[in-house]
Amino acid sequence: MTKATYHRKGFGLQDQIACELASEYQSDLIGQLRANGNQLKKGRVHIRLATAFGFCWGVERAVSMAYETRQHFPERRIWITNEIIHNPLVNENLQRKDINFVPLLDDSKKDFSKVMPTDVVILPAFGASAQELSTLTSIGCEIVDTTCPWVSRVWNRIAKYEKEEFTAIIHGKYNHEETIATASRTKRFLILENLTEAEFVCNYILSGGAPEVFLARFRQACSIGFNPQEHLERVGVANQTTMLKTETEQIGKLFEQTMLSKHGPHKVNEHFISAGDTICDATQERQDAMYQLIEPGPDCLLVIGGFNSSNTGHLQEIAEGKNVPSYHIDGVERIGPGNTIKHKITGDKGLKQTDNWLPDGEIIVGITAGASTPDQVVAQVIDKTCELANSF
Repeated sequence: MTKATYHRKGFGLQDQIACELASEYQSDLIGQLRANGNQLKKGRVHIRLATAFGFCWGVERAVSMAYETRQHFPERRIWITNEIIHNPLVNENLQRKDINFVPLLDDSKKDFSKVMPTDVVILPAFGASAQELSTLTSIGCEIVDTTCPWVSRVWNRIAKYEKEEFTAIIHGKYNHEETIATASRTKRFLILENLTEAEFVCNYILSGGAPEVFLARFRQACSIGFNPQEHLERVGVANQTTMLKTETEQIGKLFEQTMLSKHGPHKVNEHFISAGDTICDATQERQDAMYQLIEPGPDCLLVIGGFNSSNTGHLQEIAEGKNVPSYHIDGVERIGPGNTIKHKITGDKGLKQTDNWLPDGEIIVGITAGASTPDQVVAQVIDKTCELANSF
């Protein structure tokens, strides 16, 4: 791979694509709300918008680079290895620009045989696995890497663990693109989705157990040849950058305490490394803003973002944990007909329809959105909510 075929900084065409990006993703209404302290009153509805929501810097960078790529290579065939971000509108817009996903085989693996040396391949904001990057490099195509720098920061930590022969304990979802890419950069890893799984592992470290039971539980979430009796002696904690910050901190402290109990204070550093804070700033800001949003107690709350968006899902978890009536939707199409809403419940695969979700009388509706959600989508939801509430 040479500098001529690998692009990490775009092509200097921001001015040429600025108007197009603004027309497709920005909103005058959201600008008005920001100028008014993130509040809006329409009829009986008081909209309270989170202080941090929607597109983050990393997402804006990735989307901008994708648009620049089409501008820079107008005649070339362009692929992308995954959704560039988890937002249906953005991915549909890219497909309309003839930027298509690398096709899948029957076993859902990517078919890179369709990619030619004359093609251009975009790596999404979540990054791509080391194996995918090696395959593309061998093909000799142009590569445009939009990987978020926060993700790359975690990869640097993982490389440190690898060098010092620590097993990477990754707080994340084993089938999420970012976690797959992170895990591919070390020989030994174990992926834990939540604190419950971390407690199971720490109990195993302290008390032992049947390796076959352990491996059955984590068969999809550990490296090939993982041996829990050997590979949990030295561990370093890392994370998918969009997880709940509080849970990542709890998991790190739990492993540190476990190694302290097993090996004592004089040897704990030989058996445990902390990754520090590798939850991305934007994720943390949106989570903090969510806690602020629900503190006054809105009558209901809308969480807007792709259903496969990890950071959006964790915003919904915060609302559910505080027992605020909340609805995770991916766009305005989920509202109606009438006073109904179709939304995602944490942990469920399908959508639930709730009737009469907007109560009578004066109401406060809280609004937030994940880091992959454009302002235009948020504005559409606000308009529809106000229109619906004032119709009865």
